[in-house]
Amino acid sequence: MRFVVLLIVFMSSAFGVDFYSITEKSIKGEEFKLSTLKGKTVLVVNIASQCGFTGQLDDLEALYKKYKDKNFVVLGVPTNDFGGQTPEDDKAMLEFCQKNYQVTFPILTKKSIKGKEKRELYKFLTEKSPKEFQGEVGWNFVKFLVNKEGKVVARFTSYIGPEDKDLLMKIESSLK
Repeated sequence: MRFVVLLIVFMSSAFGVDFYSITEKSIKGEEFKLSTLKGKTVLVVNIASQCGFTGQLDDLEALYKKYKDKNFVVLGVPTNDFGGQTPEDDKAMLEFCQKNYQVTFPILTKKSIKGKEKRELYKFLTEKSPKEFQGEVGWNFVKFLVNKEGKVVARFTSYIGPEDKDLLMKIESSLK
């Protein structure tokens, strides 16, 4: 029995199933280890600069500021996968977010979040999370809530804004 448990633990980490084993790149090109988020509640959001939902960046920043002292992080993930709505390079995207929305939460480098080129983080979120949260992302500003243990506990569509009561309730519950 112990061998089976050890084998499962080994297989999970060997195949990148663990949220904290993932390493990405920040929008500034620096290594970003998700292990630095251990013990924090994380809202992962695929962001875009020219989307009808782009205004959510204001509310995401407000949410980040409201809860960051309680071990909460918003993690922005730019992608150009949906309608070419993020045509900027990383430098221009960071400037856009900071200038127009005063974003201070961490942002990863722009990369695909679906299909064959899907980034590791989104493989975890859409393939390795509980079944009810799995499946390809269909548009910009889809939100995944990851608890302090690195488990996906909620997924919200683009239409659910950062100020939504259910989303806030799930964040607050995860912060306890």
